[in-house]
Amino acid sequence: MTGAWGGKDRHIVISGGSRGLGKTLVSGLLDAGYRVSSFSRTATEFIQQQAGNDRFFFAPADLSDKSSMATFLKSAESLFGPPYGLINCAAHAADGLLAIMSEEAIRKLLSVNGEGTLRLTRLVVRRMLLAKTGGVILNISSISSLRGFRGMSAYAFTKGGIDAFTRALARELGEQNIRVNSIAPGYYDTDMTRNLNETQKRQILHRTPLGRLGVPEDVVGPVLFLLSDHASFITGQCLVVDGGSTV
Repeated sequence: MTGAWGGKDRHIVISGGSRGLGKTLVSGLLDAGYRVSSFSRTATEFIQQQAGNDRFFFAPADLSDKSSMATFLKSAESLFGPPYGLINCAAHAADGLLAIMSEEAIRKLLSVNGEGTLRLTRLVVRRMLLAKTGGVILNISSISSLRGFRGMSAYAFTKGGIDAFTRALARELGEQNIRVNSIAPGYYDTDMTRNLNETQKRQILHRTPLGRLGVPEDVVGPVLFLLSDHASFITGQCLVVDGGSTV
C-alpha cells in the first residue's frame, strides 16, 4: 500500500514492537510500505522471523533508560534516516487498589508509561525538528483515561497523563507540521485480558455495543489513518477504539 494511505518509505519508530499490540502494529506498518524501527527489552520469536527484512530494524533497549534510547535511535537513524513518525506503544500494565499497591509497581508504571514515553518522544522530536520535514506522533492511551475502573487508578494516572501530553505537545509542534494524536483502545483480546474471569468478560461484553472484545488488528486501521496524509488536519485528538463501550 502506497500513496496517501501507504508508507512512501517513511521511517516509523515504534516502542514495544515485539509482542501484543506492538507486534500487530509492526506487521501492519510493514505491509503498508513503511520502514519500521522498534525495540523491547528482549527479542521474541516474531522479531526473529523478521530477520533479513531490510525494511525492519530491531535492537534490544530499555524504555526507562535514556542512554539505551539514544543508542537505539542513533542506530535506527543511520539505517532509515530521521523518523517521520513515532508510535509510543510500549507500556507497563499493573492493576490493584492504590492503598495496597506496592511502591515497586507504582515506580515501574511511572518509569515506563510516564518518564520513558516522555524522554523517547523528546529524543525523536529533536530529530524531527532538525529534519524539518514534519511528522506524526501517536500515543497509545487507554479507555482507562476516560472512564473509571476499580483497581486501575495508578495505571489510569499514567494513561490520563498521556492524553494531556498529546494535547499540549500538539500545540507546541503544530507550527512545525508535526501532528500529535492518541488512540485509546478498549479491552481487546491479548495476554493482558486473558487473565480476566468469565464474569468480568461478560460484564465487558454487556457494556460493549458491538458485543465482542477487540483484537489488536482493530487498532491497525486507525493508526494507518492517523499516520497518513488523509489525517493531515487532525492533531491534538484522542481516537477511541473500543467497540462503543464508553458511549
